[in-house]
Amino acid sequence: QLALVESGGDLVQPGGSLRLSCAASGSALVKYAFAWFRQAPGKERTGVACISSSGGSTKYADSVKGRFTISRDITKNTVYLDMISLEPEDAGVYYCAARQPGSSEWIGYFGMDYWGKGTQVRVSS
Repeated sequence: QLALVESGGDLVQPGGSLRLSCAASGSALVKYAFAWFRQAPGKERTGVACISSSGGSTKYADSVKGRFTISRDITKNTVYLDMISLEPEDAGVYYCAARQPGSSEWIGYFGMDYWGKGTQVRVSS
């Protein structure tokens, strides 16, 4: 059973940067495709970035392209979300999620089987 724990959320000023971490335990990270989701107050949870189980493919929501980067460190069994040029609209609870895909190159936001509890990001001056 895969367990996910997010960390790194904080209060930052507009234009600032943050690195979110998703520590995985219970199974090897390479078996899973991962995604980061964001839920702003009063809004639905939406996917912002995802990475294939091979690590070779990534995809981003249009709103974060060029500003967010998803990556992983196999040796630490951790997935990261690096965020720069943060905007107030980026605020929300960020969740890490994973699923075992049928293909090592599959990426997406659907059918996630494992979820963390989230980490809060606030962007305000």
